[in-house]
Amino acid sequence: MKRIAAWFMSALLLALSLTGCSAGKTETEDRGKSYFTYFDTVSFVYSYAGDSAEQFDRRSAGASGILGEYHRLFDIYHEYSGENNLCTLNRNAGGESIEVDRKLIDFLVYAKELYETTDGKMNVMMGSVLSIWHDLRTAAGDDPASARIPTDEELQTAGEHTDISSLEIDEENCTVRISDPDASIDVGALGKGYATEMAARWLEADGALGYVLNVGGNIRIVGTKPDGSGWVTGVKDPANTEKFAAKLMLADTSCVTSGSYERYYTVDGVCYHHIIDEATLFPADYYSSLTVVIKDSALADALSTALFCMPYEDGAALAESLGAKVLWIFPDGEIRYTPGMEKLIAN
Repeated sequence: MKRIAAWFMSALLLALSLTGCSAGKTETEDRGKSYFTYFDTVSFVYSYAGDSAEQFDRRSAGASGILGEYHRLFDIYHEYSGENNLCTLNRNAGGESIEVDRKLIDFLVYAKELYETTDGKMNVMMGSVLSIWHDLRTAAGDDPASARIPTDEELQTAGEHTDISSLEIDEENCTVRISDPDASIDVGALGKGYATEMAARWLEADGALGYVLNVGGNIRIVGTKPDGSGWVTGVKDPANTEKFAAKLMLADTSCVTSGSYERYYTVDGVCYHHIIDEATLFPADYYSSLTVVIKDSALADALSTALFCMPYEDGAALAESLGAKVLWIFPDGEIRYTPGMEKLIAN
């Protein structure tokens, strides 16, 4: 519940910045709905285009339905009657191929493509390593006095089971097999953004404009305000999350931030966050926060993790090659950004 409450407050602050909200009236009637059941976070659907209540209810229900469908497909903790999902695949690692929904095939094919694009920094087969950190972080939350970090042996053993080639996809027959019995899929760096993008594309196909999806802080904007302008959203200051380090003017795009300050635990005075570098198997320590702006929410989500685990020069080169706008905040508070991001910074 604490995590849900934290996301609610974060989403509420974002809603205020997106709308430029004040006590006065708005030019059109703004509408919004929240959902608490997807991706272990809070999701919001907003409309600023003056849709009727009936139109908004239909569109928000459609977007919510898509988020729910992908939530079930990507769930690594629960299986669902009548469908095979990532939990099913993980539980059958080392076994036979399993038939899955075409949507899951398309997603996993895309995930393998991103592995190549990011030189392995976005690897959905990191589950064996990520589960160790996740379990220790959870245990530390329950009993801070017993908090510990993984041993080198634990990480090295788990790291031997992260080979992307163990994810075998048969596109023609819609089957997937994990060949390594000790490997597992974890899509925390991609799944939420991908689902958000699918919901946004459905809204676009339905003719929606002036919609904003906020799925646990992953922002996807469909179109612009009725007057053609965008919205202002804030990038939190990692040193003081009650303040913004920068404000961005956004329209018809996605914005995703990864930071060391959201999910972490402390051992002997050192904070260990949840963004794990595949090269070291430890939390990446290049930055405190990294924000990506690019239209495709799935790519924004993936890049926010991949670039977080890359030295600045390498990350800047990859961002430029993909047309992504990026803002880096270093542990000492220094801020750097791509030329494209500079143009989005609001006064």
